[in-house]
Amino acid sequence: MKVDFTRWLPAIAKDSYRKTALSVAGVAALGGLALAPTAVAAPVTSGPHQGAVAAIDRATGKAATTARQDEQPVESGLTTGSATGKPPAGKPSRAQLIPHGIEGAQSRVPLDDAQLANARAIVDAAKKTGVGDRGAVIGVATSLQESKLYNLGHLGAYNDHDSQGLFQQRPSSGWGTPDQITDPEYAATAFFTALKNVGGWQDLPLTAAAQTVQVSAFPYAYAQWEEQAADIVQQMW
Repeated sequence: MKVDFTRWLPAIAKDSYRKTALSVAGVAALGGLALAPTAVAAPVTSGPHQGAVAAIDRATGKAATTARQDEQPVESGLTTGSATGKPPAGKPSRAQLIPHGIEGAQSRVPLDDAQLANARAIVDAAKKTGVGDRGAVIGVATSLQESKLYNLGHLGAYNDHDSQGLFQQRPSSGWGTPDQITDPEYAATAFFTALKNVGGWQDLPLTAAAQTVQVSAFPYAYAQWEEQAADIVQQMW
């Protein structure tokens, strides 16, 4: 059943697509998570929020590796770009994927099969919704920040309100039912539909485009994932 994502109070959950959402209790509170679909830009005023990253690490049992300027990035799975600097045949170029340059120090994490599958769902949704490879980079980077590309279920008392899924979308803010927002295809389509409602999103830096949709309390946090997101999209596109 197709869902009209322009109506922000969907009532019908998708039954044809079943998924497994990662639910964990007893972790530190997540910060800087999605609040609501919107097309009104919020001011960018704060730096990356490490508390959210650490909380997801504890929730998933994964240790993040942040690449400082004096360190080499993590090389794991589909996380690095072309060694020659040239994209593989038929793949988008670095200039297409990161047209405005990166903002600040970059972070990388190793990716397991579940994360790669979720990244693939986001890239596929980007193609279907017509936001292109640049939109896919914004989507993957946003999910890397919000959930480390894990389809997080409800974290109990440590949840950020009722945020769930790849983009930590909230049912109470109109993103959909818990079943819907923990469906990677639905969640990514909803994110990209909201992104398309942001005027001139293609011309915005990644962190500004993501923040306009997510309305996070920590808007700069998205920027740190731009390079890894671009590498993932380049290889999956």
